[in-house]
Amino acid sequence: MDITSMTGGAVQDQFDVSLEDADLLGEVELTTNLIIAASEVDEHLSQAQIDEILGLITLEADED
Repeated sequence: MDITSMTGGAVQDQFDVSLEDADLLGEVELTTNLIIAASEVDEHLSQAQIDEILGLITLEADED
């Protein structure tokens, strides 16, 4: 038996699927932002800087 004759000539690749997980994409974006920020400074990021990058707080210096 030929698989193409059973499926009408079209064989669907079972691994050709598009997956989108909004939560995962958000986590990847946050992680990427942290990596970029950390690569731009010579010292460790402070907890306040990390919180700002993650959108948890805004630094007081930015508000003035």
